[in-house]
Amino acid sequence: MTGRTEFFEDRTFPDLAHVKIHRSVHHHALITGVDCSETLRVPGVLRVITHEDVPANWYTVLRLIGIGPDDEPVLAEDRVIYVGEPIVAVVADSEAAAIEGAARVRVTYTELPAVLDVEEAMSPDAPIIKKAGTNYFVYEGHHARRIRFGDVEAGFAQADHVFEWRYSSAPIEHAPTETTGCVVVPQSDGRLLIHTNTQAAFFTLDNTALILDRPFTDLRVKGGTVGGGFGGKVDVMVEPLACIAATLTRRPVKFVYTREEEMQVSSPRAAERIYIKDGVMDDGRIVARKIMLYVDAGAYARHSPYGATKASAHLPGPYTIPNVHADCHCVYTNRTPSSAMRGFGVTIADFAIESQMDRIARALGIDPLQFRLRNAYRDGDMKAHRKVASGTALIEVIQRAAALVGHELPEEYLALSSDLPREA
Repeated sequence: MTGRTEFFEDRTFPDLAHVKIHRSVHHHALITGVDCSETLRVPGVLRVITHEDVPANWYTVLRLIGIGPDDEPVLAEDRVIYVGEPIVAVVADSEAAAIEGAARVRVTYTELPAVLDVEEAMSPDAPIIKKAGTNYFVYEGHHARRIRFGDVEAGFAQADHVFEWRYSSAPIEHAPTETTGCVVVPQSDGRLLIHTNTQAAFFTLDNTALILDRPFTDLRVKGGTVGGGFGGKVDVMVEPLACIAATLTRRPVKFVYTREEEMQVSSPRAAERIYIKDGVMDDGRIVARKIMLYVDAGAYARHSPYGATKASAHLPGPYTIPNVHADCHCVYTNRTPSSAMRGFGVTIADFAIESQMDRIARALGIDPLQFRLRNAYRDGDMKAHRKVASGTALIEVIQRAAALVGHELPEEYLALSSDLPREA
């Protein structure tokens, strides 16, 4: 470690202005009035930015890969749907003046019912929080990403045992050492130079240009050094407003989250709730698996529809099961929008599946590694997604792991191989 790495906050510029945000104090409310008159009286405040100053206010990060619709405003218009949603940006000569100016914005609300639980959000009588008319992301006309393989009800009827358990996780904040931020510097040729700690430079450049309604070539993103991200800095959070502020003031502008903001409004790992129902034979073969997964996207989509898709692609785990039924819901609630975090969509699903495997093994009195070996997929097996498994090597990995920790396996399990056909 030399200490010579340069982060975006190590760069200093003369005449640097600062952006701070006035945020919603309600989970769900109509905005009936916004009064910035007291803000403009704060010494050092240069101007306020509302949604009317944002050329293309509605966006979604994943539109760049064809996932829509644009469902999130850069700044709230007529309503807010989570605590901390940005309403007004204040640009000032100093950080202190920007903070004071943001605190003096007066917003009046008509509070609306909030929904904070994924299953409540899916109920027919739940308050609808999205203008699209549903509290869930619609996948090609369906309420969820779905897997239908075999006949799961017939599988349960055949099974000697049926086990069903619920698993859940809470939102997890990335807590990076360096909070989310950027500095935008106007250039003499009219372009904008963005010094940022984004994890996704091209997502940032392209989405920011679309929000600004400017050619991509008008922006130059300079990043690559991230003081901790783990997926939490792939959303386009600060750059658009900093660019607008820099354009309006013709000054370098810095917009960086406080630690409190990072904890409150930066995208966490989504909370998930998973129900797994398994039909199992006396000899340990799983003959049916039904999964209901609810991913709490929070108020806006961001990366969550992709996360739920990843989860469905991962189910029902690395096991050959002849009858599988899965619904993976991406659900909207009046919570902080969730997004990417280290293996999102797969991490919690893995936790649930492998916890289920251990619990079934204990219930049946079967060694947990032998139980997995009995059901592990092999080359040539048909997966629940109707793809033929190849290059699996799961059996060999389990055998090697058992050997490394001194976990003895009977000879019949040591003789198993991923490239040998399954016994009828």
